[in-house]
Amino acid sequence: MSGHSKWATTKHKKAAIDAKRAKAFAKLTKNIEVAARAGGADMDGNPALELAVQKAKKNSVPNDNIDRAIKRGAGLTGEAVEYAEIIYEARGPQGSALLVECLTDNKNRAASETRLAITRSGGTVADPGSVSYLFARKGVVSLPKNGLTEDDLLVAVLDAGADEVQEAGGSFEIVSEPTDLRAVVSALEEAGIEYENDEIEFVPSMKVELEADAARKFLKLADALEELDDVQNVYSNVDITAEVMAELEQD
Repeated sequence: MSGHSKWATTKHKKAAIDAKRAKAFAKLTKNIEVAARAGGADMDGNPALELAVQKAKKNSVPNDNIDRAIKRGAGLTGEAVEYAEIIYEARGPQGSALLVECLTDNKNRAASETRLAITRSGGTVADPGSVSYLFARKGVVSLPKNGLTEDDLLVAVLDAGADEVQEAGGSFEIVSEPTDLRAVVSALEEAGIEYENDEIEFVPSMKVELEADAARKFLKLADALEELDDVQNVYSNVDITAEVMAELEQD
């Protein structure tokens, strides 16, 4: 799940680590295939591919997987792979909103499986536009606190175009316009500050704080969506407090 999804660091550990890693690898290699298909296999002439490969390596995707994804995407293996990006909108418990970002080679399968996961998990499929207006596309960099303060980060990234620095549990998130994301990352690197993840994400304009029962239902819904092969990211306007999470961990 995407870094800006606040439940990601504290959610129930329902899935095995190996399964989560496999899903993460699949997502990253799919991004490589899309970039290679759009701009070719030469990273020197394809910045999007270079960025996708960097992200894959940062997340320990094996080189063999990366090489296969580049060749497959560029059509060098004889396979014709065509992915479509689709966003589904949903409502969850207590008025919560979700955006489900899919990257699929089969639109009918993605639509059927996503809708089924939403309805079976207590959510409601929303009409296009009825949820998306609650979110804005932003650049988000996630990094551990590691003794850093909000002021330390602001000094490093403010001139690079960062809009704000937010606390997210034991981490910080730096939010910027999508066009400023690369400059923010470069500023962190120049300052010698290590970061965990940088993505273009859907960030909610307002949060919905869930009570314990609603949070249980929401996590069930989020888990069901995350398990789908075609789902790349799940974004939400949900806020689950530390107190509620502590209660859920007792279940």
